[in-house]
Amino acid sequence: MNDVIRYYSAFDEWGRLDREPLEYLVNWHYIRKHLPKAGRVLDNGAGPGKYAMALASEGYRMTLTDLTPRLVEQAEVKAKELALHDRFEGFYARDARQLEGIPSSHYDAALMLGPLYHLQTEEDRTAAMQELYRVTKPGGVVCIALMTRIRKLQTALQYPEVWRPLDHMASIDAFLENGVFDHQDAGRFTGAYFYPLEEIKPFMALNGFETIELIGSSSIAGRFSEENWNYWRGRGEDEFERMMELIYHYAADPSILGVSSHLLYIGRKR
Repeated sequence: MNDVIRYYSAFDEWGRLDREPLEYLVNWHYIRKHLPKAGRVLDNGAGPGKYAMALASEGYRMTLTDLTPRLVEQAEVKAKELALHDRFEGFYARDARQLEGIPSSHYDAALMLGPLYHLQTEEDRTAAMQELYRVTKPGGVVCIALMTRIRKLQTALQYPEVWRPLDHMASIDAFLENGVFDHQDAGRFTGAYFYPLEEIKPFMALNGFETIELIGSSSIAGRFSEENWNYWRGRGEDEFERMMELIYHYAADPSILGVSSHLLYIGRKR
């Protein structure tokens, strides 16, 4: 996990979601759709807290955790800057596999929008899911981000030198077998695990959650260029909003799940 902590300590995750807003906009649409209207929410693996701040501003009582201490510190500073600090029950540096001090059956909903990217063994993934199950109230809603193996294969074949060692077929064959990716170059996205699409819902069911929806966070607009966005913005606010409604709608279309850069699983604790 040290490589993962080093990566996120140096990476501007808040800025990424500002520069590439599609993932955030689609996720936010579905999070708002399925979360209860009020209550306590845990943002587990929150990074600098972009979703947590948005939920706090909507009136939810928030708790924020992340593996990387620097990001937890950034989140607390951001909450103070936005005058939202009093809506947080705490900011904690915690490993998703062991949420020490986080009470059981306490949260009406929970987000886990990062940890499952970086748990490379089934034992660790199961531990994180068991902790999420423990802290969520019965019937509580969870929103969990994942990345798919098929999309990673697509990007590796398209940009092999960017994603070394996935620049030759022997390494790609191994990746397709186990889903594990460790970047060959220092300082890059690493220590990752990518899911076979067909295993996601059974994995969640095995860990005590029933599926509400599984959506592709980039929907049908994953290949939009800045020129594409500018065209639709130039058509006026009404036309742009109608286009965005299409993007939100088709995020749940099964045909785009495998090639979406990120997935959002929405489930309920049984």
